[in-house]
Amino acid sequence: MTRRPFARRLTDGLVPVIPYLWLGIFFLVPFLIVLKISLSDPAVAQPPYKPVFELSDIVSFFQGLDLENFEVLAGDDLYLSATLSSVRIAALSTVLLLLVGFPIAYGIARAPARHRPLLVALVILPFWTSFLIRIYAWIAILKPEGLLNQALTELGVITDPVHILNTETAVYIGIVYAYLPFMVLPLYASLEKMDDTLLEAALDLGSTPWRAFWTITVPLSMPGIIAGSLLCFIPAVGEFVIPDLLGGSETLMIGRQLWSEFFSNRDWPLASAVAILLLIILVAPIVVYRDVEARRVETQR
Repeated sequence: MTRRPFARRLTDGLVPVIPYLWLGIFFLVPFLIVLKISLSDPAVAQPPYKPVFELSDIVSFFQGLDLENFEVLAGDDLYLSATLSSVRIAALSTVLLLLVGFPIAYGIARAPARHRPLLVALVILPFWTSFLIRIYAWIAILKPEGLLNQALTELGVITDPVHILNTETAVYIGIVYAYLPFMVLPLYASLEKMDDTLLEAALDLGSTPWRAFWTITVPLSMPGIIAGSLLCFIPAVGEFVIPDLLGGSETLMIGRQLWSEFFSNRDWPLASAVAILLLIILVAPIVVYRDVEARRVETQR
């Protein structure tokens, strides 16, 4: 038996290490830094927290860490309300995105093959424009004297301006608009692979189109539904720009509280604790999805 060259064996050994090294550098290390700051106390200094890690006094460093910031989060109704409000808004926005995105993805998947690349390009076309500019454009559309109220007034639908800006309704509109491609593309990837003969067979066996849709199309597109929902729900929970610009001061979300603690109150330890709480909320659905997928794969074997 010939032995492989040392360089080849070294390369083969490094291949499985690289993903873990990547995660360690770009996820684990930043997470540990934020976790350390969340266990610190605010200070009028640079950096604005203490204790600061020093090799010469490690014992005092660990003695200065505590859970006081997490106790503040647990005892203050503001953060609980912001967390629940963020989850509620993100969940409802995800449902709206699914209701809007599924027909679009289904239409693209059923379009002639030569037209699909153009239709997919139209879905991702808004990404060619700055996200901030697109959200500011919605301010011009939704404000009382904006384009929407002007159009409704000209059509005789309303007589007085409808106040949509600075409400949760405006937040839902902004989130659905901004995250729609993240829902459409995974759904299209699942629907485009579906075998049309399954629907034809169901119709030949006496099924109605609506029943065939629910019993065949929806189950087969479930991976795309789950993937698109996670891609929309996870960033929507921590969204800051849309609630701040379209929701006004009364819209309470955890992303805005995080920004407020960092930049208004300059309380980095408490802001880091909020970030850890947000991370836990976002990781939970991913863990659930992984377990569900693992059970599904085991069942199919």
